[in-house]
Amino acid sequence: MEQQLGIKKLGMGLVTGLMISLPIFLGTIRVSWGQTAEEYRIQGLNYRQQEKYPEAIEQLTKAVALEPNNIAGRVILGWTQHRAKQPEAATQTLVETFYRQPFDVPNLNALGIVHLVNNRLPEAVLTHSWAIAIKPDNEIAHYNLSLAMERLEQYPWAVSNALVASKLEPTNPHPLMALSIAHWGAGDRPQALQAFQKALNLDGRYAEEEFLNYLGEAGFSSQQIKTSQAILQNLPTDN
Repeated sequence: MEQQLGIKKLGMGLVTGLMISLPIFLGTIRVSWGQTAEEYRIQGLNYRQQEKYPEAIEQLTKAVALEPNNIAGRVILGWTQHRAKQPEAATQTLVETFYRQPFDVPNLNALGIVHLVNNRLPEAVLTHSWAIAIKPDNEIAHYNLSLAMERLEQYPWAVSNALVASKLEPTNPHPLMALSIAHWGAGDRPQALQAFQKALNLDGRYAEEEFLNYLGEAGFSSQQIKTSQAILQNLPTDN
């Protein structure tokens, strides 16, 4: 009888101990398993919105490690590295993504911009041209290809792509500004002034020379910004 009572107490003790330790055990498993890729991605995007780029990149890198075949997740990481002014890391991430999926237009757009901003013009031209071949109505690729062609002094191509971009995005002044400097480079000043005026009609801030520096965030080089400022100075003024 005493032996049975002892066994019963032992059993109850084991059950009680299990009830106490189970939540701790499950919590340990949760910590061990970590977060999902989607959770890391959301955290990374939140950090990026706050411009906390090191923290954002850390979280997004973890997301890619958990889901290496998630193309969109790779593009988000590469673009965040670009915004953090890490061109080599951004290029590596986006090129690796290209090899995994060479037909992904968002990745091609991002990679082309990274090449353009870092003055790798042949690579920018090839990347954006491939993006246009896949998606002809790709306004991002047409716009950035125009900027690359203008720097290469291929003005007819620069004008052509800027025209397409401006038709695809009629409310965006950036393609019109690209069109303006392309005409200016080609020596067609009347068309350059007309395109600039159209951009000005969309956004009056382009009448301010200082505001034109903002075009650097839209892919313009420092020389292209100077060209746009020169065009502004030649706009006819109302007397």
